[in-house]
Amino acid sequence: MIDLHHGKVFIDDKDIYSFNNDELAIFRRRQVGLIYQFYNLIPILNVEENITLPLDLDNRTVSREKLDNLVKSMGLYERKKHLPSELSGGQQQRCSIGRALITNPAIILADEPTGNLDSNASREIVEILRKSNKDMNQTIIMITHNLEIAKVADRIIKIEDGKIFE
Repeated sequence: MIDLHHGKVFIDDKDIYSFNNDELAIFRRRQVGLIYQFYNLIPILNVEENITLPLDLDNRTVSREKLDNLVKSMGLYERKKHLPSELSGGQQQRCSIGRALITNPAIILADEPTGNLDSNASREIVEILRKSNKDMNQTIIMITHNLEIAKVADRIIKIEDGKIFE
């Protein structure tokens, strides 16, 4: 729920605007997954290490089974020890999505997640996000200029020149 008149944002009945900096950092690390257009993978980390990075930064671990299941669902199991430079663009984006999903966040923010991909890889990415939305009950907020991808959303908000127009 967003209360635009009083500047409050409630997520899980908590006003996140009331959080101090430390609480806000923890909230972001644990409840928000980020997917970037340009992947933002760490070049010296392999697929598994890039995916588990948010947990490592939070001093948390993940079970081998959960990690293996996520890597398999991203279609990267055979490439799990490869560096980003050894992956295709679609594989790098799936790794980036795995990193966003590993913490089971409530919200996924995706900035043009298919912007650098061919149409086949784009469809795969959209399907992964739809499955995550349904299976994990996550809210996915995606920015895209691709109307075909936008059409799969439950809700579309069109913004032009910084204003909602539809």
